[in-house]
Amino acid sequence: MADGPVAELLLRRLEASDGGLDSADLAAELGVEHQAVVGAVKSLQALGKVIEAELRSTKRWELTSEGEEIAQEGSHEARVFRSIPPEGLAQSELMRLPSGKVGFSKAMSNKWIRVDKSTADGPRVFRVVDSMEDDVQRRLQMVQWGQAEKLGEKERSELRKRKLLAEVTLKTYWVSKGSAFSTSISKQETELSPEMISSGSWRDRPFKPYNFLAQGVLPDSGHLHPLLKVRSQFRQIFLEMGFTEMPTDNFIESSFWNFDALFQPQQHPARDQHDTFFLRDPAEALQLPMDYVQRVKRTHSQGGYGSQGYKYTWKLDEARKNLLRTHTTSASARVLYRLAQKKPFTPAKYFSIDRVFRNETLDATHLAEFHQIEGVVADHGLTLGHLMGILREFFSKLGITQLRFKPAYNPYTEPSMEVFSYHPGLKKWVEVGNSGVFRPEMLLPMGLPENVSVIAWGLSLERPTMIKYGINNIRELVGHKVNLQMVYDSPLCRLDAKPRPPPTQEAA
Repeated sequence: MADGPVAELLLRRLEASDGGLDSADLAAELGVEHQAVVGAVKSLQALGKVIEAELRSTKRWELTSEGEEIAQEGSHEARVFRSIPPEGLAQSELMRLPSGKVGFSKAMSNKWIRVDKSTADGPRVFRVVDSMEDDVQRRLQMVQWGQAEKLGEKERSELRKRKLLAEVTLKTYWVSKGSAFSTSISKQETELSPEMISSGSWRDRPFKPYNFLAQGVLPDSGHLHPLLKVRSQFRQIFLEMGFTEMPTDNFIESSFWNFDALFQPQQHPARDQHDTFFLRDPAEALQLPMDYVQRVKRTHSQGGYGSQGYKYTWKLDEARKNLLRTHTTSASARVLYRLAQKKPFTPAKYFSIDRVFRNETLDATHLAEFHQIEGVVADHGLTLGHLMGILREFFSKLGITQLRFKPAYNPYTEPSMEVFSYHPGLKKWVEVGNSGVFRPEMLLPMGLPENVSVIAWGLSLERPTMIKYGINNIRELVGHKVNLQMVYDSPLCRLDAKPRPPPTQEAA
């Protein structure tokens, strides 16, 4: 017989029926779970044409767990009304009742009760009417009795808003007799044993056909977060373009490398505690290259290398302050300083993708911790044209073909450009990155030759990841609100690279 007594009972009921059976009705008659009947149907289907089963979907109204409780005990407002004696009840005491908070507001809106705030012992609640009718309980009981359709749409909507009623979709099977219907069916064999072969009994036994379209069980494995998938794609693009990855493992950085080495003045607003996380312990960096520090100090306070500087009193104590780095450009400064110490100078291309920290107000698009992608090229005689060309090549590998450049200001690059791309979905130009040529005031104190230029650009990792995976709130991508199922289900990241783009357009 097919698996289980439920399948046997189903065949007997089907034999006695004229047309067919509904799986939900059969489950109710047999007093078993509907899923048990569904399992029996699928088991019989595997035997061939014994039965025919048509999947049907119907919608019906069901009470939630709270709705079932109210159908039995009464609504929260009715319970509040019944708990108020003729002499009234202190509002503070009423609010401590299990149904107090919800029931009080509903009973007030129904004008069943009133609050007297003039009593000596504080606000007191009194009945306004002698009796009331609990319509909420009555409507829920109608649903229990199968009369949900008698309720008006407004009444059902109100119960749904209070999360007392839910519309569920019930999937059932309409089962009818198949061309090979029989109530006595032998269990099909699933394995060919050595005994069957030696005895020859396999010739007389029915075998279950193989389903070559069935999918196997997926093996247990780890899953990469979408950020890591997109990061690996960006990293591969940089490596294909001949870049070397910079070491970026120092999340804690001194203000010197994060700001001063980049020719960013000590009075700059970005160095304020409202924008930067400073450390209490250790509060200061103890080791700095003092000869280089003196050159940076002189450039800031007195000028040099063709610049008049900022003309202020530069303080070493301010430069020693430790912080959580606000950008990976601090790592670029370190690697360029090391490059300058190698003689003779050798052209280089570097990139980094790592975390940075800023004291941001958290919202759907901003976090206090995020990732920055940065590319740096150092060589003789690099110009703005070289920067535009390499940006075009870089973004074309991301599938971004229409670019515009807009002049901008950065403390440590001159000239500076914002990079915009045309978004076909939004039908407008959106910013995709920032770029520029590092200033001589930053490069020459490091010891780089005067005819060496450094071009650089950067963008975030989170924004393209959110666009790629259709995530609207960054807190659903990073942080404690992340749904791990999203991590499991997210596909591989393949950035849609296209053929070489048309010439870029520069915005005036």
